[in-house]
Amino acid sequence: MSTRRGAGGPDSAWRLPWRGWWAASLGVVLGTALQLQQARLWPATAYLGLAAVALGGVIALRLTGRRWGPSAGGGFSRSGAWGVAVLVLAAALACAQVGLRALWLRDNALPAALEGVDLQVTGQISAMPQRLAWGQRFYLVPESASLAGQSVSLPSPLWLSWSGPAGAAVPSSAPAAVPRGFSAAAAPVPELRAGDRWRFTLRLRRVHGALNPGGFDQELWLWEQGVLATGSVRGGVDGAAPERLAPSAAYPVERWRQAVREAIWQRLLAGPPEAAAARQAGVVVALVTGDQRAIERHDWSVFRATGVAHLMSISGLHITLLAWLARRALGTLWRQTARGSGRLGRACLHWPAPRVASAGGLAVALAYSVFCGWGVPAQRTVGMLLVLTGLQWSGRRWPWSAVWLLMAAVVLLWDPWAWLQPGFWLSFVAVGVLFATDAGLGVGASEAPALASEGQAPRAAFRRLGRSVWGLWREQGVLTLALAPLSLCLFGQLSLVGLLANLLAIPWVTGVVTPLALLGCLCPPLWTVSAWAVQGLLGVLGGLSTWPLATWSVALPPVWAAVAGLVGGLLCVGPWPLRWRCLGWPCLLPVLLWQAERPDPGRFELLAADVGQGNAVIVRTARHTLVYDAGPRYTPDSDAGDRVLLPLLRGAGEVPERLVLSHRDTDHTGGAAALLAAYPALALWTSLEPEHPLLSGRRHTACRAGQAWTWDGVRFEFLHPGPEPPAPTLRPNARSCVLRVQDALGVSALLPGDIEQAQEAALLAQGQPLAADWLLVPHHGSRTSSSLPFVAAVSPRVAVVQAGYRNRFGHPADAVRDRYLARDLQWVETPICGAALWRSQQPDTVVCERERRSRYWHWPLQP
Repeated sequence: MSTRRGAGGPDSAWRLPWRGWWAASLGVVLGTALQLQQARLWPATAYLGLAAVALGGVIALRLTGRRWGPSAGGGFSRSGAWGVAVLVLAAALACAQVGLRALWLRDNALPAALEGVDLQVTGQISAMPQRLAWGQRFYLVPESASLAGQSVSLPSPLWLSWSGPAGAAVPSSAPAAVPRGFSAAAAPVPELRAGDRWRFTLRLRRVHGALNPGGFDQELWLWEQGVLATGSVRGGVDGAAPERLAPSAAYPVERWRQAVREAIWQRLLAGPPEAAAARQAGVVVALVTGDQRAIERHDWSVFRATGVAHLMSISGLHITLLAWLARRALGTLWRQTARGSGRLGRACLHWPAPRVASAGGLAVALAYSVFCGWGVPAQRTVGMLLVLTGLQWSGRRWPWSAVWLLMAAVVLLWDPWAWLQPGFWLSFVAVGVLFATDAGLGVGASEAPALASEGQAPRAAFRRLGRSVWGLWREQGVLTLALAPLSLCLFGQLSLVGLLANLLAIPWVTGVVTPLALLGCLCPPLWTVSAWAVQGLLGVLGGLSTWPLATWSVALPPVWAAVAGLVGGLLCVGPWPLRWRCLGWPCLLPVLLWQAERPDPGRFELLAADVGQGNAVIVRTARHTLVYDAGPRYTPDSDAGDRVLLPLLRGAGEVPERLVLSHRDTDHTGGAAALLAAYPALALWTSLEPEHPLLSGRRHTACRAGQAWTWDGVRFEFLHPGPEPPAPTLRPNARSCVLRVQDALGVSALLPGDIEQAQEAALLAQGQPLAADWLLVPHHGSRTSSSLPFVAAVSPRVAVVQAGYRNRFGHPADAVRDRYLARDLQWVETPICGAALWRSQQPDTVVCERERRSRYWHWPLQP
């Protein structure tokens, strides 16, 4: 049998048969996964040595190919040993190349001496800026940079924010009809355009993001994009005013994207009602240009609740659909031309129509992906289509597992850090399920219609329609069941209306909304028609999202349970014997029934979340949960409640019963609205004044000294403010609710909010029980708090500071840090530790999330 058919022999070792490609692809996947587990990178010599050994092994394998190559009758000693050797060598090469690329990125990082200083930078905006309610974000490729007149080197690109003069934000009274991502009235900054050259005064820092259990790893996300420094534009008060230099014709695709985005906004916002038009326009903008921030925050919640969020971005489905349409159109045109007479018709006969059509479809997919920003999902899809097109051209017919692994290997060779992104797993598990369940076709029609052969459509239109509808129902049902365990493992949430929503949304979005939106680039009135289609879809999805039990949340399971659940899902839907399918259901139980470990009765635990400059602590007993403060509000459309606390609580399977807001400052109440909306039964205890917006129409309890209750043998008691209502002129910090928690064995924790030295002295004078094993350092370590008598009275074993990385307040102050460290205790700062977990049954142990999940893309920090 010839190698062209996928069964080459030992005499063609370089032309690997499908078994060789299967082993090599699996080796790339495993080698990449192994390297990504490294907490610290090896020296370059180690990776080079590993690569040299692997290359030597490849040469040796080639020289012994006749004796060790696979053969039709070879057993494990020949074919099996050959496959294992290929796998190991491919894994070593993959591990080495990822390590060398990571070292190159690390070597180009921002020097520590350039953090937090004013730099004069000239550069070009390399991508379409994101226009937000508070300003703009954009990528800048620096051309030159200087510090105090001395030239310095910067990494490229830089991820920058510009919030206007002196950091002014947009007032909350800004018109509601202003769409996020467009109107110049939304932020007091000039209009930025891709390709323009600017001279800025910048203040940069190394990439740093919050790190919480099961939370989003922003440092990994930026590392994957090659971003090694972030920063902000300084206004004319603190440095030279930003200056637009000579216009440039660079980055023409990005300039075109921006022009299309603005044209869509201008057309769709031309008529009333503007608020509704902004919602529809945001979806059209996202589908055409890839600007997902154009979609309203509320709409994203609806899309996630109904399981259709994957349709509202430039996903593999949209790219593949466009490739399929181009393939069909080009194939038909090519056949018609070949049937004609003349030189053109004769020329067409030399190139088979299927090959030309597949090449044209691939070219269209590549062009569309580039226009939409060449994001990681687009890169994955183009890589998959490239592999499938290559196999089709070569005439090879491989088993689906070999094709699937080869696609995964190609993607990981291009972007190894995609392995750690949920989108990678969802994409490839979905494609693998469709491969395995499509009876040899290789891929389902909904994911890769470009592979469908021309003669497979039924002759009768009615039969074609019936088969298409049935195929859609079947594939969507299979995917929903197979991906349900994976969704629970990755997000802790599953849309129970997702099957119905996708059956409605997939054909509507891919067959109506997206084609109309794309054709609008040629005929702008079609954008209006597309927006009407979006309006109907939003109405239907909004109704589905309000159904009882529209979503189901569980605690995030451990790795072993996640693997068992994934195997169970694949067993249930695969083309296996019935007895194998029946084995799949027990495998699903660990994922479906998993519950996070809770403290023993009489004990409690605290998790000081990594929320930046603010306070947010989750307190758990054996059966109850309390949240103390809700973290800061980052921007008008982003807060710690949505981004940190809700994922934390849902990931642990928690439904909090009480929320304590110590005082009104937004670094403590910024995420409260999101929590109260997600948990309507949440009891609110606070020192907020009655007219505060958070209390409007909501029952609450004012915290007062002496109030106490017991949960599962754990005592909760307020020590401040006093029993009398605070004076109206009292500063918010002085009103802070001070909460003390003590377990059945006397181990305690103190959460004092932002009290200052006057309130500390008052607590001491009142003889309040301040002694505690765990202390949330008052006011984030400010000089106005943590007096010597207070620190001595509390005498903690562990002192935790919740503050932002390189925050503008300088928290914690050096004098305060020294004051605590002089008492020989554990000093914990969340920028360095990440989320800090402490248990009363182990009062001397703090589990830092940055240590538990330490990887080489997390910058090591020192106090």
